[in-house]
Amino acid sequence: GILLYFYFGRILRPIVVIVGDDVILPCHLESAMDAVAMTVEWARPDLEPRFVHVWRDGINLLSHQHPSYKGRTSLFMDKLKHGDFSLTLSRVKLSDEGRYRCFIPLLGRETFVNLVVGAASSPVIHTSKSSSGVVLECESKGWYPEPELFWLDAEGKLLSAGAPETVRGPDGLYTVSSRVTVEKSHGNSFTFSYKCHALLCFIISDDFNLSSPAVPVAISLSAVFLCVVTVVFVVWKWRRNKISESQIHFSPPFFMSCFSYSASIEAV
Repeated sequence: GILLYFYFGRILRPIVVIVGDDVILPCHLESAMDAVAMTVEWARPDLEPRFVHVWRDGINLLSHQHPSYKGRTSLFMDKLKHGDFSLTLSRVKLSDEGRYRCFIPLLGRETFVNLVVGAASSPVIHTSKSSSGVVLECESKGWYPEPELFWLDAEGKLLSAGAPETVRGPDGLYTVSSRVTVEKSHGNSFTFSYKCHALLCFIISDDFNLSSPAVPVAISLSAVFLCVVTVVFVVWKWRRNKISESQIHFSPPFFMSCFSYSASIEAV
């Protein structure tokens, strides 16, 4: 999980988490004090019922909790004594993406945490024969949002491959595949060593601020922050001096979080 501390009234850059992981949504008082007797309401304004987790009168009050969070939320009992209301969200789902509100009624204070959720998995390489050689197909399932898929040779050079094929399933997850053909080198023999990489990057500007209404949060986070193609190839080419630094137009300061998985295949 990712733990980021902040003061009440501020909105930090979004927290990025992968489906299935646990994450900590931070919220605490500026000054350490015993808050066990206080009430804290964790909620998502776009849901009905909106409550994610409520602590009141020294107990977890979950009667009005949204059903999708049942059994997946908890506070740190030992940290409540120090004014820490951070919420642990377990086994994160795609539907968890959005804006969370931490509200302390006694103090009339609130703060917001923006959660970005992605899904990723390792690619698999399949082989098949063709008239001119061997066809290598790299397939990676269960991604969200759509990742960038590319091939590298043994020297780390980018291979020329056709445009990746992308299919989005009924569960909202993407399956991406890409093919390269390896031609015969000498006689009927093959010699190659390739890697298939699946890469997902989020670029988030430090001055970003989620505003109401909260309903389109999931869409905007995916569409605006996920600049996969730009990140992969701009950074890749920049490192190899194929484009100048002046051509990179990310406005600093910005935050980038990437998830990368790869599969290898070779024939000697």
